[in-house]
Amino acid sequence: MNLDMNKLEPLLGTVVNELGAASNAALVIIGDKLGLFRALSAGAMRPAELAEKTGTRERYVREWLSAQAASGFVSYDAGHGTFSMSPEQAAVFADEESPVYVTGGFSLLSGIYADEPKLTEAFKTGKGLGWGDHSTCVFCGVERFYKPGYKAHLVVEWLPSLDGVVDKLKRGAKVADVGCGHGASTVLMAQAFPNSEFVGIDFHEASISHARQHADGLDNIRFEVARAQDYEGSGYDLVTMFDALHDMGDPAGAVAHIRKTLKPDGSLMLVEPAAGDSLAENLNPVGRVYYAGSTHICVPTALNQEIGLALGAQAGAKCIGNVVRDGGFSRFRKAAATSFNMILEARP
Repeated sequence: MNLDMNKLEPLLGTVVNELGAASNAALVIIGDKLGLFRALSAGAMRPAELAEKTGTRERYVREWLSAQAASGFVSYDAGHGTFSMSPEQAAVFADEESPVYVTGGFSLLSGIYADEPKLTEAFKTGKGLGWGDHSTCVFCGVERFYKPGYKAHLVVEWLPSLDGVVDKLKRGAKVADVGCGHGASTVLMAQAFPNSEFVGIDFHEASISHARQHADGLDNIRFEVARAQDYEGSGYDLVTMFDALHDMGDPAGAVAHIRKTLKPDGSLMLVEPAAGDSLAENLNPVGRVYYAGSTHICVPTALNQEIGLALGAQAGAKCIGNVVRDGGFSRFRKAAATSFNMILEARP
C-alpha cells in the first residue's frame, strides 16, 4: 500500500480532532447537567472551588476542566492555576437565554447514540424509525437546540419578514403551528400576540402532553394531537411549521391540507434548516451538522410514515418550493435567513 503522506497526515489530524470532539461531547453533557458551565461563568476558579460550588468531586472536575480547556470551551490561566469562561464561551455554553446557546444540541447526542442499534438495522432493512421510537432525550434535545434561535429571531425578525402578518397578529389572528413538538414556538408567538389565538398541532402525543404542561398559563393557546395532513379547523390567517416539513413522509399532502385550512389571504411560514440547493453548496460545518442529524433522525422519521418521501434536513429552498407549489400554493419566496435556518413564505 502506497500512501501519500501529504494527504495522510492532514487526514489523520482531522480524525484525531474528531475523536477528541466526539469523546468530549459526553463531558459537555455532564457539565451541562451538573451546572459546571453555569457556575464557572461567574468567574475564574480553581477545580476545588468549582467542585465545592456544584457539589461535585474535585478530581473529576479537574480532569473535566482540563478537557474543556483543551477543546477551547473554557480558558486556562497557567500562572494562577485557574479556569474561566470568556463572555463568548459563556454565551455558547452557560447562558440558556443567549441566542447562540448550543449546549442543548449536545443533549441530542445521548439519544442518538442510544438509538444506534435501531438505526443500524434500519440501514439494512430500509424501514423507518418512528419519531416516537427514539430515546426521549431526542425530543428534549431538539427543543433545547432550536429554542434559543426561535427566541432570538421569531418575533423580532422572522414574523416581520412576512407580508402583513404582524399587523394581523396584533389585531387578532387565528394561527396553527403544525409539527409544534414541545410547543416552544407556539408559546413564544402566543406570548407576543395576546390578541391572537394559537393552536399547536403535532402527531406525537407525548410531545403534546409536554407542551400542555408548559403553556405558561396562556389563555390564547391550546395543543392538539393530529397529523399535518388532516388536522381539524379552517380559516387560519397563518400556519407555521418550524423545522418539521422535511421530517414528514408526505410533505406535499401536509402542504395541500394547510392550503385548504388557510384563509384566501392567509400565509404559510416554513422555518427550515439553512441549506443550498445542491450537495456541493452544503459541504460546510452547518451542512455537516444537518446531514448527520438528518441521517440520525429526519430521514428515518419520514421513511416511517405513509408515503415515506424523505426530503432530509438539507433539502434546500428550491426543493421545498416545488413541494409547496405541488401542495397548491402559487407564491413562494425566501423571506429571511440565519446561519442555521431559512424562513420561507408561501401564499395562495
